[in-house]
Amino acid sequence: MTFNLKEHWENIYQIKSPNEMSWHQEKPHTSLNLITETGLAKDSSIIDVGGGDSTLVDNLLALGYKNISILDVSSIALERAKKRLGNKADSVKWIVSDLKEFETEDRYDIWHDRAVLHFLTTEEDIDKYVKVVRRFLKPKGYLIVSTFSLNGPKRCSGLECKRYSEASIKKIFYDFEHIKSFEEKHLTPWGDSQIFIHSVFKKKGQ
Repeated sequence: MTFNLKEHWENIYQIKSPNEMSWHQEKPHTSLNLITETGLAKDSSIIDVGGGDSTLVDNLLALGYKNISILDVSSIALERAKKRLGNKADSVKWIVSDLKEFETEDRYDIWHDRAVLHFLTTEEDIDKYVKVVRRFLKPKGYLIVSTFSLNGPKRCSGLECKRYSEASIKKIFYDFEHIKSFEEKHLTPWGDSQIFIHSVFKKKGQ
């Protein structure tokens, strides 16, 4: 039986409320800080990949960011986010796609990924991910990627995860300028701890 990624995540979002998701955050402080620390203008193009029904978009809009795209393989997740945002959802671009098959004419100043990359466990899928980032991130654009660290979980949402160190994340983005990496403890809504490693890169070029 072939695993269907879209079906898996549609089912997860259908049966679980936001506070039943291990990655849920009432306010994603770290992501917001890393985005604002880039110093880019509020009309810079930002894509949140695997954004699901995360509250990151609500907070970015509240800060005055105007050019936001949210990508997720789950249409249910995006519909939940749209419903929560109400009329504000009209100012956001919503993209239902498997990231590995993503196509767009757009180019981004900031690529944000919290908890997507670690679900890609094969060399082939990781290579596809990196190629997509290279294609759609503008030269001098920022890549903000957060994954489980070596001290993080081996599985999440019924799927195996790949864990990263600073050295291993730098290895796959070897042609990007590495700005920083740091570990952080995330508490799930039910109080378990998960150790993430957050990394910021800048794409080289003119």
